[in-house]
Amino acid sequence: MVKVLYKIVEHGGGWAYQFEGTYSETFASHDLARSAAMIAAREQAQPGKDVGITFEDASGNWHEELSDGEDRPEVIVKG
Repeated sequence: MVKVLYKIVEHGGGWAYQFEGTYSETFASHDLARSAAMIAAREQAQPGKDVGITFEDASGNWHEELSDGEDRPEVIVKG
């Protein structure tokens, strides 16, 4: 299972949640940033429909595959 870790960090004069170097919008408090991260985590845990996806890999090759709507990551909020 894929794991997603959101870290609550100081950012842009406030607080944000961060995933692999990408920041959310800035929130006025740690609690607001944590609440937003928890909402995002709950949304990611919701199953969806199976859909066809197309993506390009690091070598520039395109791939098509079926994304299983039940295959959801484990999301952790830390901080």
